[in-house]
Amino acid sequence: MSAQRPSPGPGGLQGQSVGTDRHYGALAPGQRSSPTLRHPWSLPRWRARVAAAVLCYINLLNYMNWFIIAGVLLDIQDFFHISDSNAGLLQTVFISCLLLSAPVFGYLGDRHSRKAILSFGILLWSGAGLTSSFISPQYSWLFFLSRGVVGTGIASYSTIAPTVLGDLFVKDQRTCVLAIFYIFIPVGSGLGYVLGSAVKDLTGSWHWAFRIMPCLEAVALILFILLVPDPPRGAAEEQGEVAMGVRRSSWCEDVRYLGRNWSFVWSTLGVTAMAFVTGALGFWVPKFMFEARVVHGLQLPCFQEPCSNPDSLIFGVITVVTGIIGVILGAEAARRYKKVNPRAEPLICASSLLATAPCLYLALVLAPTTLLASYVFLALGELLLSCNWAVVADILLSVVMPRCRGTAEALQITVGHVLGDAGSPYLTGLISSVLRAGRPNSYLHRFLSLQQSFLCCAFVIVLGGGCFLLTALHLEKDQARARQPGIGIPVPHAHRCLGILDGKGVDSKDGESKSLLSDPSTSAEEPHGTHPARLSAPQ
Repeated sequence: MSAQRPSPGPGGLQGQSVGTDRHYGALAPGQRSSPTLRHPWSLPRWRARVAAAVLCYINLLNYMNWFIIAGVLLDIQDFFHISDSNAGLLQTVFISCLLLSAPVFGYLGDRHSRKAILSFGILLWSGAGLTSSFISPQYSWLFFLSRGVVGTGIASYSTIAPTVLGDLFVKDQRTCVLAIFYIFIPVGSGLGYVLGSAVKDLTGSWHWAFRIMPCLEAVALILFILLVPDPPRGAAEEQGEVAMGVRRSSWCEDVRYLGRNWSFVWSTLGVTAMAFVTGALGFWVPKFMFEARVVHGLQLPCFQEPCSNPDSLIFGVITVVTGIIGVILGAEAARRYKKVNPRAEPLICASSLLATAPCLYLALVLAPTTLLASYVFLALGELLLSCNWAVVADILLSVVMPRCRGTAEALQITVGHVLGDAGSPYLTGLISSVLRAGRPNSYLHRFLSLQQSFLCCAFVIVLGGGCFLLTALHLEKDQARARQPGIGIPVPHAHRCLGILDGKGVDSKDGESKSLLSDPSTSAEEPHGTHPARLSAPQ
């Protein structure tokens, strides 16, 4: 790959940073930028890779925070004396604050320094997590509040971090980087269970699990500040939005655009179904399998903390392993299949979700009979779900124009959590409590109540598969629209400013193949005076 500029520096990676006002996104309503070119934004290849590695590490900690509480749920319930329905409310408060904050961070991330916003978010969620470990039992409401603050901080990262990666890589490189980035959803979730359970067993107290995490997050914050750049928005696709004189749209205009983008709408509903199921399973499966073990006579009931629950460790390991394998399989299948079928990505998501439903159902109904078979089908279901994480992110980045990707990420997070995992843990716990109220108070009936409350997840995941099938119907049209000049990925702005276009748009595949990662060794000189920062595809 090469980047050509008047005076190439020692680095090799060129992007776009143009205009004298340094607005990297769109401009304020009514404003247009100067058509003059400035020196292109540059970053060495190794810096982009190091930045991606740091972002992946923070994403690991991000999802460990989501599910660390599930690894010590029994102990937290005993410590604060809370029921199943109120325990589910812990995750609901966390997700509700996350989804309320996500649109705000999405709006700010499209218009202001993403690095500053992400630094604030990391500091916020690590401080709230540390504080929650010192709350006494009589102030359980403060523990609920602290989980909400953690969710607010995490919203900044979940919303903005993928857009930074989207501005460092495109096409196959972006698919691979997103696959690695989203591997840390199941890996972080699984390690959250493992860390919570292991630290509790080592120290005799669940509190220390919440005190170790801020140490890891402090390291992450230092690495982020030192090693992660804030690339111009759309740099990897030669967006050059400012140089083209594109008016900065308002937030309402961005939302209207996304509402008419049917690929975005249907894929968001598919993600919502995934979130509903993963939220319920992630929160309740360790307790469900613990109670199944008690029913089988393999475990004594737990009536006071600390509770010995090996299923938190088992489920955590299953989540990590199936997550790594699933994300890699999904990303590789999408990369290969879309060379044959341009609708490959939503079709892969639909197929995996439709196959997840029977696996999940069998895992639930076989638990009273055989734990081994239940774990096998549970692992298969998690494997199939994990195939989608990187693929759905790539769908969003391919159908949404760069200048409002932060808003798109925020809306997808908000809708996914409002209708998905914000309510599914609470709903599952509530149904379980209602079913238990009319039954004898025994461990068998407690187990059966929780089992039956899970069955709605198999139905919801089928609906998610249908949503991705509908996404496939609109995908190509929305991808083409996102690449149109002035709407999505524009033509190279140097050509536009020089007025040498002959009225025809630049081939969209050529524009999509541009990558911010470039190699100075393959550079060539441009004619003196033109200075376009043109990127060529990798050899």
